[in-house]
Amino acid sequence: MPKMKTKKSAAKRFRVRAGGTVKRGQAFKRHILTKKTTKNKRQLRGAVSVHATNMDSIKAMMPYAV
Repeated sequence: MPKMKTKKSAAKRFRVRAGGTVKRGQAFKRHILTKKTTKNKRQLRGAVSVHATNMDSIKAMMPYAV
């Protein structure tokens, strides 16, 4: 069997942490920031974990990472 390829778009967006969880960046903080509240922009900082319901699709896109 040939090797499974990693989806390069997924590899650029997700990183696997040491504990096995996958971290992702927050959405909705790229542009049109003037109409968003300061509280909203502050809460969009940092990275969060991928939800457990989406882990199957992450494993399919990154077979050797997870």
